[in-house]
Amino acid sequence: MGDDGDFNLDELDGDEHIGDDDAGPPDMAAHVPERPRSASDLEAVYDIPVQVSAVLGKAHMQVNQLLKLGRGAVIELDRKVGEAIDIYVNNRLVARGEVVVVEERLGVTMTEIIKTDRS
Repeated sequence: MGDDGDFNLDELDGDEHIGDDDAGPPDMAAHVPERPRSASDLEAVYDIPVQVSAVLGKAHMQVNQLLKLGRGAVIELDRKVGEAIDIYVNNRLVARGEVVVVEERLGVTMTEIIKTDRS
């Protein structure tokens, strides 16, 4: 792997080569990647940036209501105090959690991991 983060397919482990001209129909089982066995197996993805969002709640309003808001306005959200917040990674719900204070900054602690079926 180069220092600039670029790599080519020859550097990846495995005997399967995608796109070989002499290859027959793909065997679906042969292309299922092996699950990582340790944290070091995931090293290739450690530097990939992801967007993490913690959603305290949502509100729906019309544009004219939005334009009337001024400094100090309060927008009522659809969550109650103490209710779990949603944690999204790349716009996908992955967990629920609670707001915490860490050294005078707001943070989030995960209390529940959301498992979704990939379809």
